Amino acid sequence: MNQTVTATQSSEKSSQAGSRRESVVKSFWGVRYQVKDVTRAVHFYTRYFGFKLDHEHLPAFGQISLGHLKLILSGPGASGSRPLPDGRQQEPGGCNRVILEVENLPARIAALKKDGLRFRNEMETGPGGKQIQVEDPDGNPIELFEPAD
Repeated sequence: MNQTVTATQSSEKSSQAGSRRESVVKSFWGVRYQVKDVTRAVHFYTRYFGFKLDHEHLPAFGQISLGHLKLILSGPGASGSRPLPDGRQQEPGGCNRVILEVENLPARIAALKKDGLRFRNEMETGPGGKQIQVEDPDGNPIELFEPAD
C-alpha cells in the first residue's frame, strides 16, 4: 500500500513540476509551404481563398494571412527553403496541410473545379464532417473542411 501511495504522490509532484515549466514556444506563428513561384502562389491563395498579402520579398519569400493563420511561402533562394544539412532539398507537396473551414463544401468544390483547380481526392464524409484536398500550383495540399452539424 505504501508503494502505491508513494508512486501516486511522486506522479502528482512530477505533474505539478511539469505544469510550472516555462514553454519554449512563445506562440503559434504560421505554416510554411515550399513553392516554386512566390508570385503565382500569392495570386492563387488571395484569389481562391481570400488570403491577404502581408508582405513579400520577390522572388524568395511571401507572407499571406487569413484571420490568425499566417502562410509563409518560401520560394527558391529563401532561407526557409535551403537544403537540409544532409543534402536533401526541401520540396513542395507532401501530405501535411493547412485546413480551411468552409460552408457548403459541395458548392465550393464545384466552383473550384469549374476554375480548373486540381483535387487530390473526392469529397470524404465522416463523423466530424466533410473534407477534400485541393492542390496549390506547386502541389501543396489544402484541406477544405465543413464540420458536421
